Amino acid sequence: MDIAWLIAEDKIKTAIKNGEFNDLPGKGKPQKLEDMSSIPEELRIAYKVLKNSGYLPEESQLKKELSTLEELLESCSDEEDKVHIKRKISANQLKYDQLMNERLSKQAPEYHEQVKTRLTR
Repeated sequence: MDIAWLIAEDKIKTAIKNGEFNDLPGKGKPQKLEDMSSIPEELRIAYKVLKNSGYLPEESQLKKELSTLEELLESCSDEEDKVHIKRKISANQLKYDQLMNERLSKQAPEYHEQVKTRLTR
């Protein structure tokens, strides 16, 4: 072990001893692990940094919103709200499809199917 490792371990042990980790959000709950299998291995760290800093590509943001809207639709009981949510889902899905088609049309034709498969997983 190098000196930086030992210093870090010492700081962590001191923080635990002082109770600095007692009131962390999510304590006692399972971690939410992200499925990053669709992201190439060499891009995962960059993607994680961008996501943690609050930046998501528009496609990713739309996909996240679609997922949230679908969950909301499942739990909704008011018919008027359901119609409103379905409209939002349709609009977001259309926008997502257009973005994906734009992105795919810029790719070389021989890679079109490979890219399409990877991006739509």
